[in-house]
Amino acid sequence: MLELAGRLRELPRDDLAAALRSREFDATGVNDLFDLAESLLAPDSVDRAIARLDRPRLAVLVAAADPTSTVDGVRRTLAELGAPASMVDASATLIDRLAESLLLVRGDQHLHVPAGVASRLLPRLGVDLPTLAELAAPAPPVLVGDDPVDRSLLERHSSDAAYATVAATAELLAALGAQPARELAKGGLALPDSKRLAEASGTPLEALPGLFHRADEAGLVVRDGAYWLESDRGAAWSMESARGRWIVLAGCWRDRIPETLRELVARRSDTLTSGALRDDVRWLYPAGGAWLDDGLQRLLGEAEALGLAVSGEPVEAGRLVLAGELERAADLVAAHFPAQVDHVYLQHDLSIVAPGPLEPELDARLRGIADVEARDLASTYRVSAASVNRALAAGERADSILEFLSSISLTGIPQPLAYLVSEAAERFGAVRVTAAAESEAPAQASIRSDDAELVGTLAVDQALASLALRRAGPHRLLTRFTPDVVFWALSDAKYPVAAENADGEIVRLQRHRLAPAPVVAPRADPVAALLDRLEATQGGDGTEQAWLARQLEAAARSKESLTVTVRMPGGDTADYLLAPASVANGRLRARDHKADIERTLPLSAIAAVAPAPAATPEG
Repeated sequence: MLELAGRLRELPRDDLAAALRSREFDATGVNDLFDLAESLLAPDSVDRAIARLDRPRLAVLVAAADPTSTVDGVRRTLAELGAPASMVDASATLIDRLAESLLLVRGDQHLHVPAGVASRLLPRLGVDLPTLAELAAPAPPVLVGDDPVDRSLLERHSSDAAYATVAATAELLAALGAQPARELAKGGLALPDSKRLAEASGTPLEALPGLFHRADEAGLVVRDGAYWLESDRGAAWSMESARGRWIVLAGCWRDRIPETLRELVARRSDTLTSGALRDDVRWLYPAGGAWLDDGLQRLLGEAEALGLAVSGEPVEAGRLVLAGELERAADLVAAHFPAQVDHVYLQHDLSIVAPGPLEPELDARLRGIADVEARDLASTYRVSAASVNRALAAGERADSILEFLSSISLTGIPQPLAYLVSEAAERFGAVRVTAAAESEAPAQASIRSDDAELVGTLAVDQALASLALRRAGPHRLLTRFTPDVVFWALSDAKYPVAAENADGEIVRLQRHRLAPAPVVAPRADPVAALLDRLEATQGGDGTEQAWLARQLEAAARSKESLTVTVRMPGGDTADYLLAPASVANGRLRARDHKADIERTLPLSAIAAVAPAPAATPEG
């Protein structure tokens, strides 16, 4: 630990910050560089660091763990074990990388692997880790046989899967836009909402969490209190082409795969199979761990939904995405996407058939006028009095509806459709919802109609029982629910309802409510904060003596022996091999190994301390 603490002290701030960012450690209670060294050498921190070492770095670290190791000695050891020339030649560079990760301390030639690292590594060799000889052995040959698979068929399957995911995600957002989904207190969506979203997106119920998770990761949905809503980012995504939508999802998938795995796949030029890739990765990272399992699961398990793998086997688009070439990958995947259309067939039975996926802007407006009845490559919408009433409530007019439908129709406007729109427009507002007067509290909303018989029907309609409506005269009803809740309940029950203000003017309402994507505040840099704190505690007078005292205290605590250089009265110095016992009141009490006596020395007389020679037993 002493050598590591000394190394931490020597590093420039930027280099130290980079080293700390490469490691996972607990900064709680770290008040000086000795605390930091101790935290870096804690078992959990060391185990996580070892888990991320590839085979060459593990081999070099094991070779360097010999107490007498040097840079040239590690090179010779690897060469004697028959390591590939590439590993032998790179050994000095690998030593530097290990030193940068604070797993070893490098002098000019001498190497020191801290006991905290060696104790977590060496006992595992030949147990759950390869031996040094196995680590140094050349990689097994990559067997690339004939590829009997029709790659063009794989590409088509890849495109089909990618398009299905993009379309299902779009339907998920549309369903959330119409009605938010409730999050349970224990986590997960409420079952009724899960079933509704699964049906709307054409997704099996068991596959919905994966679809929803991808949308959440991409910021397309946002949790607002206990409910999930479509985000404004999701609304913008829905206006993109299918190719643009896929790029967003694929980029998000890539960003969450560990960089080492991305690079490993991206540089492979041979035909990949999932089995070969898993074997390759696990061979290269024998210490593995949760980071590797999670990365492989995302890499291979989640890739299929985005068309980056087929039947578990990675495809070329997946390699391109991992290499950061999203546009090229999108060209491959979108090559087999169905072409978007901008016209539909209006039928006499009030259905609307789109012969392909509608352009996003047209689809969004059509959904405001008609309900989606079947969603596939050829989608079906249906116009009803309720859907027209919903459009009118959102600000459409009879003539604007017919004008829009005429502009996209390949078959003109069928008479039944024109009649339905006109009749719905005439009936629109037969039922009005407004805020209740303050004197009518606790009622919050008032329902009125000139048709007393219609008011009576509302009062006894079981579909509206949850509103607990009560009569307030032949033409009015009151309820404790807010006007917007009452409005949409009446709209869902297919009544010709309109919202109005206190002056009796119709107010346009839209059910589609978006949540703003959360603004991610810049994260405070915990490493910078830690270094600021350490620099503050090391400043001021007496820094060198405080550093000396901490080295001696650390050696006493870890029962390490030191070479202590003492200033003599005549100006000379003398070296003592001491096992520190305690530091107090400016004095060191220690056991002298050579003289086998206890010495007490003033700290002011100590010129320097250094680790004991490797062959010396610790007291």
